[in-house]
Amino acid sequence: METIYIVFGLLALFMIAQAVFADRSPIPETSGKVYKISAPSELESVLASNTHVVVDFYADWCPPCRAIAPVFSNLADAHASEGQLAFAKVNTDHVKDVAAKYGISAMPTFVFFENGVAKGVQVEGVKSRAVAFTKDGRVDRIRGADRGALEAVVKALASEK
Repeated sequence: METIYIVFGLLALFMIAQAVFADRSPIPETSGKVYKISAPSELESVLASNTHVVVDFYADWCPPCRAIAPVFSNLADAHASEGQLAFAKVNTDHVKDVAAKYGISAMPTFVFFENGVAKGVQVEGVKSRAVAFTKDGRVDRIRGADRGALEAVVKALASEK
């Protein structure tokens, strides 16, 4: 009898997981101010032409990536400034070499660049398990859909303009 419960439990878990991860359609981008990167050279171009760049490494099948996408678009609409602060998205399933170059192992991951180099951002009061810090306490990257941390970093970058 226990075996039947285990089999039904596993079957139910499989069906739920399949439903959750079934949507592999591209995440729609609602902002005209977000660069969709499809090749390493495109990212290099964005990094070279802007002082600060916020890059969202994501996957279409990732539910947290889908949840944070509208927040990222809204931040781009509110804070993007040509030559100063840009926003870019890299689909880790399509541009694997870029994701590998920056050590992306979880999605979404937000990496912050200054003058073409991944660099931590000084932000006061950000405390989250999703945030990785540099040795000197700067926000190095955000791993996960942490809206509050992302907003705080973007606002700090926007104030540096």
